[in-house]
Amino acid sequence: MAAAKPALTDSLSFCLAQLAAAAGQGLGGEEDSATNETPLGCALLALRTRHIKAAGGIERFRTRGGLRPLLALLRRAAAAGPAPSQAGPGSAPSSDVSATSGPAPSSGSAPAAVSSTPSPPVRLRKTLDLALSILANCCTDGACRAEVRRLGGILPLVTILQCVKTDSIQNRTARALGNLAMEPESCGDIHSAGAVPLLVESLTACQDSQCLQSVVRALRNLADSPQHRLALAQQGAVRPLAELLAATPDSALTSALVRALLELSRGCSRACAEQLSLGGGLGPLVSLASHPKRAVSEATILILANLCAQGLVRPALGNAGGVEVLLGELQRRRGPNGASPASQQPLVRAVCLLCREAINRARLRDAGGLELLMGLLQDPRASAWHPRVVAALVGFLYDTGALGRLQALGLVPLLAGQLCGEVGDEEEEGREAASWDFPEERTPERAEAGSFRSLRSWLISEGYTAGPGDISPDWSPERCPPPEPAEPVSPTSLRTPRTLRTPGRSPAASTEEPWGREGPALLLLSRFSQAPDPSGALVTGPALCGLLAYVTGAPGPPSPRALRILARLTCNPACLEAFVRSYGAALLRAWLVLGVAPDDWPAPRARPARRSQHRELGEMLLQNLTVQAESPFGVGALTHLLLSGSPEDRVACALTLPFICRKPSLWRRLLLDQGGLRLLLAALTRPAPHPLFLFFAADSLSCLRGLVSPAVSPALPPASPLDLDPPSPCLYEPLLGPAPVPAPDLHFLLDSGLQLPAQRAASATASPFFRALLSGSFAEAQMDLVPLRGLSPSAAWPILHHLHGCRGCGAALGPVPPPGQPLLGSEAEEALEAAGRFLLPGLEEELEEAVGRVHLGPQGGPESVGEVFRLGRPRLAAHCARWTLGPGQCPRKRGLALVGLVEAAGEEAGLLTEALLAVVMGIELGAKVPA
Repeated sequence: MAAAKPALTDSLSFCLAQLAAAAGQGLGGEEDSATNETPLGCALLALRTRHIKAAGGIERFRTRGGLRPLLALLRRAAAAGPAPSQAGPGSAPSSDVSATSGPAPSSGSAPAAVSSTPSPPVRLRKTLDLALSILANCCTDGACRAEVRRLGGILPLVTILQCVKTDSIQNRTARALGNLAMEPESCGDIHSAGAVPLLVESLTACQDSQCLQSVVRALRNLADSPQHRLALAQQGAVRPLAELLAATPDSALTSALVRALLELSRGCSRACAEQLSLGGGLGPLVSLASHPKRAVSEATILILANLCAQGLVRPALGNAGGVEVLLGELQRRRGPNGASPASQQPLVRAVCLLCREAINRARLRDAGGLELLMGLLQDPRASAWHPRVVAALVGFLYDTGALGRLQALGLVPLLAGQLCGEVGDEEEEGREAASWDFPEERTPERAEAGSFRSLRSWLISEGYTAGPGDISPDWSPERCPPPEPAEPVSPTSLRTPRTLRTPGRSPAASTEEPWGREGPALLLLSRFSQAPDPSGALVTGPALCGLLAYVTGAPGPPSPRALRILARLTCNPACLEAFVRSYGAALLRAWLVLGVAPDDWPAPRARPARRSQHRELGEMLLQNLTVQAESPFGVGALTHLLLSGSPEDRVACALTLPFICRKPSLWRRLLLDQGGLRLLLAALTRPAPHPLFLFFAADSLSCLRGLVSPAVSPALPPASPLDLDPPSPCLYEPLLGPAPVPAPDLHFLLDSGLQLPAQRAASATASPFFRALLSGSFAEAQMDLVPLRGLSPSAAWPILHHLHGCRGCGAALGPVPPPGQPLLGSEAEEALEAAGRFLLPGLEEELEEAVGRVHLGPQGGPESVGEVFRLGRPRLAAHCARWTLGPGQCPRKRGLALVGLVEAAGEEAGLLTEALLAVVMGIELGAKVPA
């Protein structure tokens, strides 16, 4: 059997030749279809079904120059006139064309609706079908897209879209435009050519699902930039998409519509939101959020999240169930098997924006949104979103139930931590994101920044202003929070020139507060502080530390709102006990007055140089607490805490009293008569209830010493208990020369073999021990060389001097090591032990004074205090306590010295307690002190 003869259309060259010939000729109706149409139609059919689809076929078609005649053919078709458009979109059902790959075999196959139309339009339609299909397939290749754009192929396609309203032609033209729009340059040219209104028109006129999908895809690809998305929305592309979404049962078309709306809603513009809402798309979108196909549901949820950027659509979105959908999806993504933080970001933003309208806040609160927002604030991985979440919670400022729930969930310490914490970069919301709770107000003269409209409406509704004219558009929420009721003022030195002047307004009406990133947190904290009893939330260690860290650590002057919060709390009698229990008063004094924060202890850290301002603020706040403490209510509260409180409360009360009580009758009764001072001293060696407890205790004891002995000026330097007169003459040195006078009649033999000269009579009269040893009935009374056991030469040196009458000659300094070296096990301890053993109390006192002079003098430091105390001698313990609590001592050194004393005392704290008690009371150690 002979092989089949190859067809002419198997040759790419033949097909290209036919295409070129047709491009050079007109496509008018005068041509004989038997000689012109059939060869061209066969060539186009072969190109589409065989050559283009082969491996590398598109590249060969382009390199052989096929695009130029193909585009020329389309130009000829576009210029053939509007005859095909007269048939109308319904004259040729899509099935008659789209299902047919090539030209119709005979004119009888044409639909009856076009039977009266001359044959050229039918032939033109079939030629366009094939040519457009070839071009659309070629435009899937990047090189071909660039070639089509270079050859000016976009304008003919737009012309065909305008002139030929047949569904199949519209379908293939939209497909070709959609492929070309994948290149940014071509996308701009398509917009410039005016294709968007024609594609929008096709959405409403076309009935074929395939054609609609191609048009929807083209619109989606044309939304490649914010400018193009805005242009699409302004030309009405969104509303027909929304209407189709609400009407179509076709799953494939639904998927295409959702993808297009997702692209168009990125950075959602006002026009996009309006059209989507007017087109009835909100309800279908909420329903599609539970679509079984995950791609459709996720895209739908992102569309809803994008829509939240426009305040005008958020109430309707909430009514359609969008709040519950977005909240549920965010909860799912934050679950154990949830998505990455990046995928949560748009949902977090959407939920926070939904908090701007009252109706949505109610829905969000009922759906567990408060717990979700608190979970975000508590999650360190979500720190970049924390400022946005805090700003969203400001919407609940006057929702008492929500505020109570947020407080119970631990919002206050989190807000305090936000004041000085690191924040992530958050994009600012535009004016369209403002709350839609109130009618929109337009300012034609100038644009209003941020969410000023919502703030202005809120101020009017809350009665802070009489009308819109009372507030300038310059007053934005980024700088100016709503004013608060009258509050205790802060120190004048902390009232900084952080005000803004509105042009043309009086100074009294133009004073505004700054609104930095800490503004929302401060506003919420201020709202909590206005409660009748804010002590449980705000007068706690974390909350006070956050406020004080902000006040003292802000790079610029702190917000006056923070100062008012602190003043309001210290002036509230209900907060007095909380300030005592939490060591809040001691913290205020340490941080503001003394400049020692928890982070500065024990190692100091650099702080902003505004100490005088901070000191003034601290003294004012402590004075507020003093007023509360000395009132009848305060006296009863403090007495109850000290006598009936828990052990921890009693210690905290005793420690705080010297800071906030100035009435002698009150502090004497509570601290001295009722044992508050001994409670505090006994607690020094227990586990510390606060990181700064020992620093607080040292400061408290020093303040109490000043109250007991007010005559001692705190400006004086710390009194040294060991300031002795200049050294007196030495009486022992004459015995050491080559011709001693008088001659020694006795030598003491040390363990080292050293022999030290001595006078028997002088030594015997120095102490009862040597009197019995040298003139009694012991054998040593008859010996000229008397052994002294257990003494080193350095330890024996001050003893020999003392035996011969030296007092203050400097010999006692010999065995004392320099500061920084341990005293335990030293020759000084050996000398002290020997002085006690030899019954030389005067020498003991002189040696103790020598130890104090070296280690507790100007060269000594806090670390030496514990070393001296470890010797376990009462007089030295008193010297240590006096050095620690001295009126002119540096607060930090005082605290470090007390730490050393407590470590040295260990569990045996009796000696330390008695020494501190004696110094505080201004009596000598060993005298009678209050019980």
